[in-house]
Amino acid sequence: MKILVSAGPTREPIDAVRFLSNRSTGRMGIAVARAAAEAGHEVALVLGPVAIEPPDGVRVVRVETALEMLAALRAELPAADALVMAAAVADFRPAAPAARKLHKGEMPAAIQLVRNPDILAGLRPLKGNRIFCGFAAETDDVLASAARKLARKGLDLIVANDVTAPGAGFAVDTNVVTVLRPGAAPERWPLLSKIDVARRLVALLETLATERPAP
Repeated sequence: MKILVSAGPTREPIDAVRFLSNRSTGRMGIAVARAAAEAGHEVALVLGPVAIEPPDGVRVVRVETALEMLAALRAELPAADALVMAAAVADFRPAAPAARKLHKGEMPAAIQLVRNPDILAGLRPLKGNRIFCGFAAETDDVLASAARKLARKGLDLIVANDVTAPGAGFAVDTNVVTVLRPGAAPERWPLLSKIDVARRLVALLETLATERPAP
């Protein structure tokens, strides 16, 4: 298969040196890209700003902002059989970022924000016969929130996790996830390394691909 993966955060500039972002390190998405490449698939990784080196055998497209990530995924998706959207995309961006550094006395007391596009919603018209997998990093009402996202975005599966749980979340090498699919009971996986979560996920994508009718 040709598998397209997004990973890492986005950075939304306030000025030339400051930005809005989130706690994502890209570990989970990079693990998915690595596991897919290890399994012999052709992998494109759209990668936000991270400190972790991407795996060998993966073609990497570097991006910074949500708009850049959306453009890169739109460009890559036509060649893909599956999309794994593991990136933590900023929901909002500053409306008028400054091209230079704003000094302390120039910083506004409030920053006007505008909503970033919903990337999965924007890609949904291009889905066709492709497998779409999303991630839901939550702090409360985890499964209900993930189930709503699964239905709303027309996904084939979603990987939900509570980022406040021990051994899960950001900046750790393990994860505890529950996989949701339309019409199926939630499948909770035990505490695993992120690469083992990724390997299980790639195996599930392979199974889903064999169940699909030919386009």
